[in-house]
This record gives sequence, C-alpha cells and structure tokens, in this order.
Amino acid sequence: QVQLVESGGGSVQTGGSLRLSCAASGAIYSTNCMGWVRQAPGKEREGVAHIATGGGSTHYADSVKGRFTISQDNAKSTVYLQMNSLKPEDTAMYYCAARRCGFGFLIPSMYNYWGQGTQVTVSS
Repeated sequence: QVQLVESGGGSVQTGGSLRLSCAASGAIYSTNCMGWVRQAPGKEREGVAHIATGGGSTHYADSVKGRFTISQDNAKSTVYLQMNSLKPEDTAMYYCAARRCGFGFLIPSMYNYWGQGTQVTVSS
C-alpha cells in the first residue's frame, strides 16, 4: 500500500498563489508516476498535473498550463503543485494520486492510490 498525505490548501484571492505538497510513504517503489486531481462540487474529477518520478517528465491540463507547476523532491518522497495566477474556477478539492506509469497521464481513473484531499478556495 501507498499512503499519500496532502497539505498546503487554503483560501486566496484571484491572482494569488498556493503550493500544495504530497508526502508519499509505504510501498512507493510500486509507483513511478504521481499526479494532482481536483474535483469541484457538482463536477467530475479533473486531472490537472502529472509527473513521472523517474525521469521527471510532466503533463498538464490545458486549464492550468502556464499557471501550475508540478515538481518533486525524491529524497523526501514528496511531490508539489505550485499554483499561480489562481482563478475562482480553480476552487476545488485537490487530491494527490499515484500509479504505475502508463496510458492516460491525466485520467483520474488510472490512478491506484489517493490522498485524503486538501481544499483550495479562490475568491473573486
């Protein structure tokens, strides 16, 4: 099993920034890709960023490209999501997720392990 613990959510105004962190523990050797998935009330889950923890390649949803950056600190088994120029439509619960790399980098159903989520609220 892999345990994922997110932190760093909060409330900001439009244009503000937040950095989310996701600390992984347990059988992390069984996963080599991690991502951030968000879900707003009444909406489907949306994969927003993905990173291959081995080579460091990244992928982003068009909705966040140029504003969000996913990164990693392998020594700490931690993945980050730097969110800049936040908009009200970014308001959602943000989940860290992990999987073995493969098809569908940003497809939420392809992830096997999930954190408990951290709330991000952006006010206008």
